[in-house]
Amino acid sequence: MFIFLQFLLAHILGDFVFQPEKWVKDKEEKKAKSVKLFFHICIHAVLLLLIFILNLKEYWLGILCVVVSHYFIDILKLYLQEKKTKRAWFFIDQILHVLILIITTSFYVDFQISTDKIITDKTLLLLIFLLLVIYVSAIIIKIIITQWNPEKKKENDDSLAKAGRYIGILERLFVFTFVITNHWEGIGFLLAAKSVFRFGDLTSSKDRKLTEYILIGTLLSFGLAVFLGILYLYIINLL
Repeated sequence: MFIFLQFLLAHILGDFVFQPEKWVKDKEEKKAKSVKLFFHICIHAVLLLLIFILNLKEYWLGILCVVVSHYFIDILKLYLQEKKTKRAWFFIDQILHVLILIITTSFYVDFQISTDKIITDKTLLLLIFLLLVIYVSAIIIKIIITQWNPEKKKENDDSLAKAGRYIGILERLFVFTFVITNHWEGIGFLLAAKSVFRFGDLTSSKDRKLTEYILIGTLLSFGLAVFLGILYLYIINLL
């Protein structure tokens, strides 16, 4: 595990700490012809050499595999990603890099990840409840409050696309986490923070229906998250 963590440290430093945004843009524009791409790969190589400097004779081949594979994975992403798939390719790129690190580590140590310890009743239950919090709750809230929707979408609406959906998902995840970790005070802080941010919208609007609509949606979102958190704790204690 220690060897894998060393490889992972070099990856995080090279991909996130020592890679400026202008390098990323240059790579996207020039792709394989980008000088910044070669700088990026060289930084990874230097970091790996520094981290494994005391054991270069033993790990030089693994370092070479990681550096070369990093170059080709980056090339693959640069040529296949489009504007719409950029976010997806970011995660694909990172997953491929980590898989290479795992494979390289397995050359030196018996590096195995046992699914028996990962896929258990408790982890499956947590996954189910996360899906309930993220997706099922959103559908339930939408079904309940759609009949009262007081505002129509404006042509010059300056809100972010799908921002309301993601805000709702995040607030339910926070509330659910606060409940299952027994930090109920966090729910109060979250509710207060949302009230502060929403205060401007509510005071600038003279539509009482809009105020009631937002209040119903917020209370439903918080209420469902609290309910699911309590239900999760009850079931987990039965396992």
